[in-house]
Amino acid sequence: MTTPTDRRTGALDRLPVREAVPELLRALDDRGVAVLCAPPGTGKTTLVPLVLAGLVGGGPVRRVLVAEPRRIAARAAARRMAWLLGERTGERVGFTVRGERQAGRGTVVEVVTTGVLVQRLHRDQELTGVDVVVLDECHERHLDADTAAAFLLDVRAALRPDLRLVAASATTDAEGWARLLGDGGPDGGKAPGEPAPVVSAPGVSHPVEVVWAPPERPVRPPHGMRVDPALLDHVAAVVRRALREREGDVLCFLPGVGEIARVAGKLGGLAGAEVLQVHGRAPAAVQEAVLAGAEGGRRRVVLATSVAESSLTVPGVRVVVDCGLAREPRMDHARGLSALTTVRASRAAARQRAGRAGREAPGVVYRCWPEAEDARLPRFPSPEIAGADLTAFALQAACWGDPDASGLALLDPPPAGAMAAARETLTAIGAVDAAGRATERGARMARLGLHPRLARALIDGAEEVGARRAAEVVALLSEEPPREYGDDLAAAWRTARRGGDPYAARWRQEARRLEQALTATGTARGTARPDGRPGGGGPARGDDAVAGLVAALAFPERVARRRGERAYLMAAGTGAELGDGSRLGGAPWLAVAVADRPVASASARVRLAAVTDEDTARTAAAALASDGAEVRWADGDVLARRMTRLGAIELVSRPLADPAPKAVRQALLEGLRREGTGLLGWSARATAVRQRMAFLHRALGGAWPDVSEAALLERLDDWLGAELARARGRADLERVDAGAALARLLPWATGEAARFEELAPERIEVPSGSRVRVDYGGDRPVLAVKLQELFGWQEAPRIAGGRVPLLVHLLSPAGRPAAVTADLASFWKDGYHSVRAELRGRYPRHPWPEDPTAAEPTRRTNARR
Repeated sequence: MTTPTDRRTGALDRLPVREAVPELLRALDDRGVAVLCAPPGTGKTTLVPLVLAGLVGGGPVRRVLVAEPRRIAARAAARRMAWLLGERTGERVGFTVRGERQAGRGTVVEVVTTGVLVQRLHRDQELTGVDVVVLDECHERHLDADTAAAFLLDVRAALRPDLRLVAASATTDAEGWARLLGDGGPDGGKAPGEPAPVVSAPGVSHPVEVVWAPPERPVRPPHGMRVDPALLDHVAAVVRRALREREGDVLCFLPGVGEIARVAGKLGGLAGAEVLQVHGRAPAAVQEAVLAGAEGGRRRVVLATSVAESSLTVPGVRVVVDCGLAREPRMDHARGLSALTTVRASRAAARQRAGRAGREAPGVVYRCWPEAEDARLPRFPSPEIAGADLTAFALQAACWGDPDASGLALLDPPPAGAMAAARETLTAIGAVDAAGRATERGARMARLGLHPRLARALIDGAEEVGARRAAEVVALLSEEPPREYGDDLAAAWRTARRGGDPYAARWRQEARRLEQALTATGTARGTARPDGRPGGGGPARGDDAVAGLVAALAFPERVARRRGERAYLMAAGTGAELGDGSRLGGAPWLAVAVADRPVASASARVRLAAVTDEDTARTAAAALASDGAEVRWADGDVLARRMTRLGAIELVSRPLADPAPKAVRQALLEGLRREGTGLLGWSARATAVRQRMAFLHRALGGAWPDVSEAALLERLDDWLGAELARARGRADLERVDAGAALARLLPWATGEAARFEELAPERIEVPSGSRVRVDYGGDRPVLAVKLQELFGWQEAPRIAGGRVPLLVHLLSPAGRPAAVTADLASFWKDGYHSVRAELRGRYPRHPWPEDPTAAEPTRRTNARR
């Protein structure tokens, strides 16, 4: 009979990473750093830490810290290692995640999240008592993991050369990590810059068949958090197909909690199979049930986020259904919105997901995209540092003593623009000084284990409403409530208080942690009484007012004032709209906590907000307040006001009686550049002058200036400076004689300006004695004149110093076009007779001589002559 001890021993013996352990130990003895590459299920997360700690294999006892990217993975790894030792978690193997700790004095291997590790490094840079740190799943490139690696390499270089560091991954850029670890710490006696050793472990994967299962009809690509419902319908259909065609449990990868819930709903009533949901918010009991395996032979369908790619092993899986999508954090700095966004999963992630089907036996993966698209997928997931909000990272770097992170050993440097935006935010909330160094307040914020915005809301909110109530609202903001809680933050708060669902349980736990953290970090200098008044007195605040204050403190640039039925303007300048049926409609002011931007929408969509008021908005967003003279071009004229603003929100506006001339001039220039020179008084004569100048620029160039719209706007000071100095608004511009102003651009310095009339005459005298205006409005100058007035002319005149012949439009006696020519002699010879034959009957009172070159030119009829 097989005993539990036999099962544990057999499990340890079967782990393939055992073969790589001797090489790993030698690498650590030699260099102190190593990169371990091992496929999922080989034991890198469970056996390696036990061996490094001396709990398996008989080596010296060392204290090992294992960092996992997710809480669910940290708990699962600790429980698996404790089971392998025949113990309960909290004894020799324990874990610590935010809000939960199972570890004691006898704990030798402690599994933590990377966020907890970063916090611990801030409190104790030497990691006193820790001998080895294992950074697991480093291929996922989470920002906390990259930050922890950089800090650890600093510690090894300056404080703890004996600290051993292992970067472990199922699939990664091994060369990049090897260079980073080799350059970032002591070289162990080797040549400078030598990469860290790379140790590879064999895998145990079985063959996995790939079935391409794209939707029959094209689906819309993901945008923001939106996933085409047609794709989710298709994924559910593929899961049903897989259950019919294959044996074993099905693991289906989806991008997020919402998509998991929708696909689960479409699989309702699935006969003979149990549907389970695995993600970071899933109850611990569900997570443990999934990881424990099926009971009673019933098949399971496990709907999971990318948490199941490599961090967790789900037993019994023979089939994987991959929707091909993933979620990555993105920061829209222009709109001040940070959120997860849906992207195409990388090829590396697709390989990881497919490999879950071949962990225990041959399997199959159904990929819900066309095979032709596979080669166009990105090779690896984007590092979080490249697109995420870097405010928390910037504060961590500042507290570490490297405000611009230039001295940190990072695989990818932080983008300069994102770091600048982060620095601006940190300065506004008092977390860093002008040089970017962390203030005492900033250090307290960092110790709270929150995003700096939420830390600010917790600290300052506690002063106003007490630690408990501030902590409860911040706990709601740190993990967005379920959609069914609604978009009203205060109502969601009340729902969480009385709720018995998993979210409410997590919320209560986090609220208690935050309240205790305030006390522990010395940031709670006062507590509120039960009536909502601060300890020092003051008016009572209801839930709505408290929620509005705390949300505004966290996101001051998102305080918003109503400007329509459901439309608001946020202080950052972004429009925001409430969803249909929102209970927040009609509120004059909102503090927006969560918002995203729908497809093809110029405004953000409010997901979670609290009612607030102007006084609260002014207090929370004081750094965005401005009061001063404002002179600009708006609504077609100079607008001069004394303006009080809260960011982009206009609070008070009063006319400015005597604006500064320089500011007025800048506003007029802005108006001209925006609306064009049409603001000026363009008489027919002024337009003609501009056309004549344009002609000379085309024909002669040289000193003759370009008077196109772009050129005139570029040289406004040269030709319009005097008028701009006197003008005070649009009416003054309209009174400007644009022609006289343009004359300033004529080439007076060279003397060519005196030939303006000669080179581009306004009028030409024709044989009849008439002075006919030349039209310069087209590509060629045109002389439009009645045919009889040109009798006797052998050829059309030339202008621009004889370079350009006039294009003659010959008109009938009624002034209608009869012919067009640039060669008058040829017209008299060939074209005139056909025109004469056509028109002499229609105009018998006018002369139509046989030889027009010898006839007398006239403006009159025969009778009048």
